[in-house]
Amino acid sequence: MHPQPKLSLVGAGPGDQHPQPKLSLVGAGPGDPDLISLKGIKALQAADVVLYDALASPELLAHAPLKAEKIFVGKRAGKHSVRQQDTNYMIAAYAYAYGHVVRLKGGDPFIFGRGHEEKTYAEHFGIEVEVIPGISSVNSVPASAGIPLTKRGINQSFFVLTGTTKEGKLSADLALAAQTSATIVILMGLRKLGQIVSTFQQIGKGELPVAVISSGTMAEQTQFVGTVNTIEELVATNPPSGPTLIVLGEVVRLQEEFEKFSKELLVEANAL
Repeated sequence: MHPQPKLSLVGAGPGDQHPQPKLSLVGAGPGDPDLISLKGIKALQAADVVLYDALASPELLAHAPLKAEKIFVGKRAGKHSVRQQDTNYMIAAYAYAYGHVVRLKGGDPFIFGRGHEEKTYAEHFGIEVEVIPGISSVNSVPASAGIPLTKRGINQSFFVLTGTTKEGKLSADLALAAQTSATIVILMGLRKLGQIVSTFQQIGKGELPVAVISSGTMAEQTQFVGTVNTIEELVATNPPSGPTLIVLGEVVRLQEEFEKFSKELLVEANAL
């Protein structure tokens, strides 16, 4: 059973009114603040409280009313973050105390975003929930680097995997996906790049094209393109610091000047 929220912990709502509790799960998009839906902006404009992630652009908070509470509940690899159970609790408590809570989540709330957990928790307490999908980094970040996930004559499908499971391990699904001709997109996988590379090398796919894209869709976007055999060395020349996405597959060859870019980076790495 979920604990009943203690509303006194977050203070009383405005006046003596009892606001109608509501939760809007809003996908903030991949990083560029312009890549949020109009419906998402309208939800922010009507918010009494905004609980926002690290991956949601701070510029989006400007759409919320000045009087709205704005609370950071983000998660970053290797840094202190708010526990998921605490975020769940805050959603319910603030909804009952203030009314409309917007949970602003990077990307799409239902793609590795724990959106369904938050939806279920809120509904357990009788809170109305609206899900507003977001543009996912899964497709938008490769597109921003000039890489289509599918191309007629090259592949017929793509896989989307998390690079790190809740146990901290590389997803076992990668070995299965590697056996196919599908494009493979890996989120949160930079720390597992060595294991990812090894998985493909073991089945003779060392020359498969790879792209590592950091801070996708943002002004500071950086990208490395190479092969399974070269990508670790290329990335080591300037390790990414922002959120990173990995794309493996023949479609990476369609990235503009793929061959030239990967060779130049490798020459630079060998010169260091």
